[in-house]
Amino acid sequence: MEAWRVFSRYDKRVVVTKMPRIMVERFVKEHLRADEVVGSELVVNRFGFATGLVNGDIGFISSKVAKLFVDDEPSLGLRRATSSFQFFSICKEQMHPPFITDENCHDHQLLRPLPVIFHDGRLVMRPTPSTALLILSWMPLGILLAIIRIIIGVMLPLRIIPYVTPLFGGKIIVKGKPPSPISGSNSGVLFVCTHRTLMDPVVLSTVLMRKIPAVTYSISRLSEILSPIPTVRLTRIREVDAQKIKHELSKGDLVVCPEGTTCREPFLLRFSGLFAELTDRIVPVAMNYRVGFFHATTAGGWKALDPIFFFMNPRPVYEVTFLNQLPAEATCSSGKSPHDVANYVQRILAATLGFECTNFTRKDKYRVLAGNDGTVSCTSLVDQVKKVVSTFKPFLQ
Repeated sequence: MEAWRVFSRYDKRVVVTKMPRIMVERFVKEHLRADEVVGSELVVNRFGFATGLVNGDIGFISSKVAKLFVDDEPSLGLRRATSSFQFFSICKEQMHPPFITDENCHDHQLLRPLPVIFHDGRLVMRPTPSTALLILSWMPLGILLAIIRIIIGVMLPLRIIPYVTPLFGGKIIVKGKPPSPISGSNSGVLFVCTHRTLMDPVVLSTVLMRKIPAVTYSISRLSEILSPIPTVRLTRIREVDAQKIKHELSKGDLVVCPEGTTCREPFLLRFSGLFAELTDRIVPVAMNYRVGFFHATTAGGWKALDPIFFFMNPRPVYEVTFLNQLPAEATCSSGKSPHDVANYVQRILAATLGFECTNFTRKDKYRVLAGNDGTVSCTSLVDQVKKVVSTFKPFLQ
């Protein structure tokens, strides 16, 4: 933060790195609010593929920096004491750790870096050489362990799984009092959960020791096959989805994740207000997880591998916190709007987990990570199939 206090005071900020520019540019510009990024360049062949080579030594990078400041010298250069970049000689002033800042600069006047909320890499820890070696050594055993865990989850009854889970390195922590099922009711309880991984509804059913259907959006077919609980695929068409949820609630309890997609960081995405319109029997459930090696979510990768990556972790831990059922005065039956109810549930779940509420949605996440809004039309799928068939048609003939 001391370095950030110095860096954020200047009107024009340039970040210089030995890493390939394309790997750091979006982070530096969006989160550190830099104006320019200077670094080495990836070598791309004539077919448009990166070769793995990097173009640009220290002299090359320094000359690019000098071109940015032809008319005016940089006021200040921040660097490590061991940095070998030549461009620091053109700076009017140089500074290296420890960074000394003006004590008169109050925190409320400080321009703060934007937090990282969306990212899509599978690795949890920074891949230093020792950590990378550890992860690569663990992967064969992790794959075998994931297969065993998945088979156990599919084959064994839910009431037995909580007793078997610790034997294979897993752990489920339950806080709060789960609601008891009410017989004779014409409507089930709607469990409203934070969405951390694909395993949220499965873990909830395991804790309650009964199969509770879960509504899903973009779950893969493989995950549906492996799921030990019923899944109800939604269409993202509001009227159609509302009818599906009402129908399922008429048969019993149901699990819904109003964020519509997962979020890894300690933030909650904006809740859809659809669930609040359909029932007043709402039980908020705060879900959180801890993993050591691999994230179990992806936006641009293969979603079918999400449960496998989750179970590949040596000691996956899930925390399930049950909150009290919403009182009648906090639901739509008291005249509150669905958005007010959804925002209220989001706030109490965030407070329980120590997370921060945001206005980001599923579309915002997918635009950042995958370049789309998270939906794929049927026509585009047909076009893709036709394209694949036309590609292989000569070989088939």
